[in-house]
Amino acid sequence: MWLSESQKFGVGFTAAGPQKTFTFFTRPQKLRGTIAFCLGIFLILIKWSFFGFLIEGFGILQLFGDFFAVIVTFLRSMPIIGPILSHPVVAPIIDRVAGVSLLPV
Repeated sequence: MWLSESQKFGVGFTAAGPQKTFTFFTRPQKLRGTIAFCLGIFLILIKWSFFGFLIEGFGILQLFGDFFAVIVTFLRSMPIIGPILSHPVVAPIIDRVAGVSLLPV
């Protein structure tokens, strides 16, 4: 059974709870990302898709950029993509982009 777009939004909204979701999007350090994300959606709805996707992408990076290091660490444990992301040529580039920091040993 497939979920409609409004049902997908409802599932995502209620998974964390309305208050936690509201708190996440209205934190002062996330406000710029929230505004950009909403503006991007608005531009897409008024058929300015290219600019809407660019601004929405910026908003997503602002909102969820802190999670990229966690995502990269998880992907490195995967069987196929892990060795590619851990390759000595690729790893420093991915670490710089995702903001992965390594502790000195």
